[in-house]
Amino acid sequence: MSLKPGANASGTPAKSGTGKPDFSNVRSGVSSTEAPAEGRPDFSNVQSSVSSTEAVIGDTQYTVREGDTLSHIARAQYGKASEWRRIFDANRDTLDDPDRIQPGQTLKIPAAAREDDGTTTSPHGDKQ
Repeated sequence: MSLKPGANASGTPAKSGTGKPDFSNVRSGVSSTEAPAEGRPDFSNVQSSVSSTEAVIGDTQYTVREGDTLSHIARAQYGKASEWRRIFDANRDTLDDPDRIQPGQTLKIPAAAREDDGTTTSPHGDKQ
């Protein structure tokens, strides 16, 4: 016998007291044509690891010096002073205000494609 979707064995729609179809007698099962495995699988030599590409792509750190601003640091690191927000966003865990960086503070400098000659200088003109 084949049933139409939503019908019971008598051919009428199966409904519960709520007006919705009643699936309470539905049964399921799984079978396989593959032979059963002997014993239990041995996973004792399975190893896992997690790695990150963060260090590989070139993030660096910069120690703030007297007179530095995020714009000056961005100009020296990226070739554009307007990229200061990248540095600020990468350091939100330690910076509340982009205008309040302190000498001696270490900032994360996220990697970015440069549009200048590719050399890195400090905001003070020192080649790095």
